[in-house]
Amino acid sequence: MQYCPRASRPRVLWLALALLITLAANPLAADPYQLPDFGSSADTVLSLADQRALARAFMKSVRKALPVIEDPVLDAYIQSLGQELVRSANAGGGYHFFLINQPAVNAFAGPSGQIGVFAGLVLAAETENELAAVLAHEIAHVSQKHLMRSFEAQKRMAVPATALLIAAALLGAQVDSQTGMAAMAGVQAMAVQNQINFTRDNEEEADRLGIDILAEAGFNPFAMPGFFESLGRSSRYYDNSAPEFLRTHPVTTNRIADALARAEQYGLRQRADSLEFHLARANLRQRSYSGAQRAVERFESTLASGRYRNALAERYGYALALLRAGRFDAARAQAKQLLEARPSQVEFIVLDANIDIEGGQLPRAIRNLKSAHGLDPGNWPITHAYAEALLKAGRVSPALSMLEAFHRRRPSFAAVYGLLADAAGRSGNKAKTYGYRAEELYYQGDLEPAIRQLELALRVPNVDYHLASKLQVRLDALREEKASEKKKWSRGDD
Repeated sequence: MQYCPRASRPRVLWLALALLITLAANPLAADPYQLPDFGSSADTVLSLADQRALARAFMKSVRKALPVIEDPVLDAYIQSLGQELVRSANAGGGYHFFLINQPAVNAFAGPSGQIGVFAGLVLAAETENELAAVLAHEIAHVSQKHLMRSFEAQKRMAVPATALLIAAALLGAQVDSQTGMAAMAGVQAMAVQNQINFTRDNEEEADRLGIDILAEAGFNPFAMPGFFESLGRSSRYYDNSAPEFLRTHPVTTNRIADALARAEQYGLRQRADSLEFHLARANLRQRSYSGAQRAVERFESTLASGRYRNALAERYGYALALLRAGRFDAARAQAKQLLEARPSQVEFIVLDANIDIEGGQLPRAIRNLKSAHGLDPGNWPITHAYAEALLKAGRVSPALSMLEAFHRRRPSFAAVYGLLADAAGRSGNKAKTYGYRAEELYYQGDLEPAIRQLELALRVPNVDYHLASKLQVRLDALREEKASEKKKWSRGDD
């Protein structure tokens, strides 16, 4: 591979990120038995620290390009399902699952287990087993280090061909298919074929190990080949293109046959869909309508005709649509029925609270959320709703105390930092505000702005000694990370 020692860090980093995003669009794999890989040097391509840095930068890029869903309730569901599969696979830690609010029927994985799932894929899955099959397939790619192996394989290609291949796949998958195809025309045919062959091998391995993961977790192993087949059949009704999943995860009759044979080793397993699966689909379905009134009319029609799979989920989607439309009394009536049926269901508790918060009944929301939080203080959707209600009511001190207690309980949970920074800012504690904002920026991939926030925190007069010590330690660590990255990328290291 030709190196450019004087290449700027941004350019080299862009190329690395583009490659990672491209390869992430082609699935993953997990080894439930943690078999050692003696034949690959993939782990030497990037250190673990570099992989984590790229993961943060990858997510920053993804958030800029795609509408990542920030809803704590939906996030909790996809995380729960994904982590259940990860535990069954003994695939280690560090996996992060997230939803993207687009109708594409697709999923992808980035560095360090960043796994994105498009809303369209969740809605296309007829059962939770099918959704789990896609996640298991992606987990398999990660555990088998397919991303790093692909990165290693690209080093054998000339830089121009690699760059064009990256641009073609990236633009074709995420931005504009015609631009992507035009770029692809400039790539040597042999280079393209090599990449396709490598991807097919990865896909087959991800299928095999993904089925193992499904079975170990108690899901139906036949869900994977079954979902592939159903997507293939449905593609006949698409204009000029198959679902994105079939284009980024090429499925052949041989691949389906191999998957069926693998599933036969376990036999058919029945696992009923969880209520949370149906609730998540109802939530995503009502979001799929650009206008709230259209969503309301859709759910009114299905409820009247009985054309739904789960009555509670359909009513939940209807209530969410009514809330979007500002019809608070009607939404509250639906929420009341849902809570009467399932009083401890987190989705219904948060729904009821949000209706009260937006509908002018803040004291009632705080009272109900306080009770729910007391029963489950580690639940993020309830904690998030409770903190926002307290802040809206001007009760900043209890909101900050509760969020800090949650952070102590779950120190690796990065989603809390934004709300912590907001609460600290309203409390007037500038040092804490800068510190929490720094952590939020860091986990979003913004290393330099995070460092600046910590520097500002340490300039605040009369900062508590213990807090100042923590801020200084963190600042030193981020500065060291920045210096390491600058040195590495400026000399063109791989």
